[in-house]
Amino acid sequence: MSYGRLALLLTLALAGCNPVAPYATGPLAAKAGVKDEGPRVAICFNPLKTADEKLQELGQAECLGDTVAKRVDTDYRLYTCSVMVPGRATFVCEPKKK
Repeated sequence: MSYGRLALLLTLALAGCNPVAPYATGPLAAKAGVKDEGPRVAICFNPLKTADEKLQELGQAECLGDTVAKRVDTDYRLYTCSVMVPGRATFVCEPKKK
């Protein structure tokens, strides 16, 4: 490992950056013919470190307005999320039922 990369890793570690912390990302596109009731959001996560309740909470935090995050898909594509957080949970932000 080069000294530059080592310095970057050390800086991130000291800054409190957690390489396995979940983070928002672009969502998986809807399949052909599927019409969502609202916008899609997604969270990259580590399935061994992130509880389903926490993942739902994070998805809900990404939904704006008076909506409910409904989990519609999960995929594991390493070009979307990092190796440390390989899962991507996609949610649809549906309007709350009245």
